[in-house]
Formats: sequence, structure tokens, C-alpha cells
Amino acid sequence: MSTIHFEAVSQSFGDRTVLRDVNLTLTEHRIGIIGANGSGKSTLVRMINGLVTPTSGTVTVDGLNVARRAREVRRRVGFIFTNPDNQIVMPTVQEDVAFTLRRRGLSPAEIAERTAAALEQFGLAAHADHPAHRLSGGQKQLLALAAVLVAEPATIVADEPTTLLDARNARRIGELLHTLPQQVIVVTHHLHLVEDFDRVIVIEAGEVAADGAPAQALATYRDLVQ
Repeated sequence: MSTIHFEAVSQSFGDRTVLRDVNLTLTEHRIGIIGANGSGKSTLVRMINGLVTPTSGTVTVDGLNVARRAREVRRRVGFIFTNPDNQIVMPTVQEDVAFTLRRRGLSPAEIAERTAAALEQFGLAAHADHPAHRLSGGQKQLLALAAVLVAEPATIVADEPTTLLDARNARRIGELLHTLPQQVIVVTHHLHLVEDFDRVIVIEAGEVAADGAPAQALATYRDLVQ
């Protein structure tokens, strides 16, 4: 597992403070991040691979300062967006997965082999030559996962990966996240996804309101929203 460290991290956008003096060390296999809309939870996880740079404080992944060494960190940390359309960049399903591997120094044969294996793993082999943006919502999220995981990152950060999906596809994505060998950090409003995680962190008004075992953290969150 990676070691992800937030030290005195704060974030402001103009006059609005989103995070205040957050100190966390993340080492567990499965970590859930929950909180109300606007609480700062998505901003927090986007700092893990440099999508957001903190106004003050530092974020490190295995000792690498994310702000200074973002390229190296992004080889270790894969990011799944809420809307998979935001990360589908190539015309066809096969091309989109292969695109991730182009800068890895692999031969065309190795890229083809790893791409085919990823498509098979996520049930997309029959759609290899189909237009990526014409897939269903669930298939697009599977494609987003395949395109990230084909690069074999140590950590997967998923920012509300089931929010735009119907119940069936949300359950399928949730089950996949539970079976991954990588460290998984999930931001979600679907609390059942994190009920059996190793750790759950509650973010409220830019601060850590609870941090610990799921039962305890979820109880705190439910009290806050009530």
C-alpha cells in the first residue's frame, strides 16, 4: 500500500476556504471519504495526484511531494472521475485503453496484449472497436476503470464513481472496487459502499469531523446530516 500524507493542508478558492489545516496519513487498503456537498472531500482527494495544489501545506505519496513531482505520482495513483466522459479521450474503446500505455516504453505487442487483457477483465472485449462515447453509462465507467488500471497503479482514487449510474451498474462498480488488489480511496454519498472498508473519514466544512472504523465514522456523519 502507498503512504499518502497530508501535512497542515489548507485550500482556498478566492475568498472561499475549502479545507482547513488537514493532517492525515493514509496507509490502509480501502479508505472511504464521505461528507456533504461542498464539504471539501473531492478537493482533498484531487490533491493526491496533483489535480489540485494546496494553498498551504504539503501532500506526499510515498515521500514524493505531489506539487513538485506530479508526473511521478500519477504513475502511482490512478484517478476515476464521477463522469467517465471527462476521461475518455480516444474514439474507440480499445484505443482509449491503449492510450494509457503509450508513454510507458512498451512495445506495440505488449500494449496490445495488456489492452486485450484489460478489456477482457472488465467485460468490454466485445466492444473493443465500438465508439467509446456511445457506450452505456455503466460501460463507460468500466472503460474508465480499465484505462486507469491497465497502467497498474499502486493506488486508485475514485471520486463518486457510482453517482451517475443506475442501481445495477452502481452495484457492479462497487463490487469491482471491493475486489481490486490496489489501495482504493473512494469518495461517495452511497454509504453502503464503504461500510466494510478499513477506514472512513468524514469531512465537514473543510475539516476532519471523524476518522476511524466505518461504524463509528458513519454514525458521526448521520448525526451531522440530521
